[in-house]
Amino acid sequence: MYKLANNFSKEQALELLASERFARRTVSFYRYVRIPDPNAFRNSLYANFASLRCLGRIYVAREGINAQMNVPEPNWDAFLKILQSYHELHGVPLKIAVEQGESFWKLTIKVRNQIVADGLPEGTYDITNVGTHLTASEFNRLAEAPDTLIVDMRNAYESEIGHFENALLPKAATFKEELPLVKQALENHRGKKILLYCTGGIRCEKASAYLKHEGFENVYQLHGGIISYAHEIREKRLPSKFKGKNFVFDERRAERVTDDVISSCHQCASPCDSHVNCSYLPCNNLFIQCPACSEKMRGCCSEACASGVVDGARTHNPWDHNPVLHH
Repeated sequence: MYKLANNFSKEQALELLASERFARRTVSFYRYVRIPDPNAFRNSLYANFASLRCLGRIYVAREGINAQMNVPEPNWDAFLKILQSYHELHGVPLKIAVEQGESFWKLTIKVRNQIVADGLPEGTYDITNVGTHLTASEFNRLAEAPDTLIVDMRNAYESEIGHFENALLPKAATFKEELPLVKQALENHRGKKILLYCTGGIRCEKASAYLKHEGFENVYQLHGGIISYAHEIREKRLPSKFKGKNFVFDERRAERVTDDVISSCHQCASPCDSHVNCSYLPCNNLFIQCPACSEKMRGCCSEACASGVVDGARTHNPWDHNPVLHH
């Protein structure tokens, strides 16, 4: 029986990863589905995924599953068979990362009250009554219509480094903060077509259902999110209405969709779209910092934090290896 929790330190895990002689494939998936016993489901998944040396971050709740992970290429077919063995996951759509890389160093599967926290009592709205799903080409066409509003359903720090042209970008730090902000912003535009998008689609599922519950009729969502959009525009050679990077919640931090750099260093305002965590560990603030400022500020977000590092606090170089994000 495989242990149902990670028992390696980060240093040990990274050393093990460095010794591997095979590639890993980063993938994400989600599904809103009734899971009667999330703890038992979680333990079963952990045993199966650990046996294949899969790594990642997975949330399980009574309302469904949300997973971001990487899978050893030699074990990919076995991974697919495991997914199909669960009726809750049979045929679940998989989104392969736009850019591969060191995405996760351990396997974490947690049981949560919700896979996407909306701050509302259970049963407030029907999460299965979602908006119309759009392909990338359909999204592009509808985005050009004069009676359309595009809404980014991600956090502000995500949209800062990349977003769709002319999109509404709510200044929210969490999804539950964003829902009422979006509703308020759209109140005077109920007759328009509302186009929602997010990273992989999971937040739009809830957001579209919430808006329909609130009386909005013309609600659409980008199927598979920015990840699927990036794949489709490349495969079909479509113009990209998304500019910049797509923020991701793993060690890679972001996937580049276009060469546009639409954000700037928070310290010197030079063009930059690389997120780092403050090197002063008691702070660990997520912010955008260019290499020059990283060197000058010792990888810190402020003079106060840099002083803490100088005084001997344990630190890291954010440009050597991406630490785990707060999110």
